[in-house]
Amino acid sequence: MNYETIKYEISDHILTITLNRPDKLNAFTGKMMMELIDAFDHADADDEVRAIILTGAGRAFCAGADLSSGAATFDYAKRSDRPEKQGTPVTADGGMDWSSELVRDGGGRVTLRIYECLKPVIAAINGPAVGIGITMVLPCDIRLASEDARMGFVFARRGITPEACSSWFLPRLVGISQALEWTYTGRVMPAQEALDGGLVRSLHKPEELLGAARALALEIVNNTAPVSIALTRQMMWRMSGADHPMEAHKIDSRSIYSRGAAADAKEGVMSFLEKRPAVFSNKVSQDMPSFFPWWPERPYK
Repeated sequence: MNYETIKYEISDHILTITLNRPDKLNAFTGKMMMELIDAFDHADADDEVRAIILTGAGRAFCAGADLSSGAATFDYAKRSDRPEKQGTPVTADGGMDWSSELVRDGGGRVTLRIYECLKPVIAAINGPAVGIGITMVLPCDIRLASEDARMGFVFARRGITPEACSSWFLPRLVGISQALEWTYTGRVMPAQEALDGGLVRSLHKPEELLGAARALALEIVNNTAPVSIALTRQMMWRMSGADHPMEAHKIDSRSIYSRGAAADAKEGVMSFLEKRPAVFSNKVSQDMPSFFPWWPERPYK
């Protein structure tokens, strides 16, 4: 894929998406938003991609929103890099149209797309990650960080509020009290605090971070069935908001029933009995069960 703000590289069934504005510390722009969404679209459609690593080029992961627009940085109606036609969203009677696409947060579009992904996503946070630089990794399944990384939910210090759906993701990952402390203070914290607070899974020397992320991705790629992983990812994330375990029981039952009759389940059992590596043949692009997706699409209203 040819992109301007990210790199898209596949090796050993692992897609590495690299934020690629190193001279700007990989600051987030409207162009980067659109390219990230497109990259995840391509990844979901490509059966060669079995796992995804998200990282940054140079010494930063992502320094947050590009502040080159100055005071207009967060005034969306005045931004020049918005993907939609510029203007103020108004209703027919002149009021504010809060359901307009013009109101939508760009970081939220990215995190929603990652949330919808059918492949496991691992974040390798290689350096500073603040603002959207840290909220974009919340829907990733596993987060690893460099010992040199620093992270901050700095929104209140910029006069704005948490974005990129982080008010949904962050408390689920680290608990409400920790989430509120980090967003109330807006402090930029060392990687060790992020580890202690449960935001990241492990810390690594800078030169070892990407290797550790690839080793984890390969463990998934080399041992598991892609369709099972796609279902498991959506089951776990979506059940985190369910109001009763019966909702999980419904999906568990349908998944086990459908998967149990599939070629992958037969291969999984026989490879175990025959003491050999499994070769799973079902593909995410064509072999997802008929009940998938089981949720209605959520419009922005």
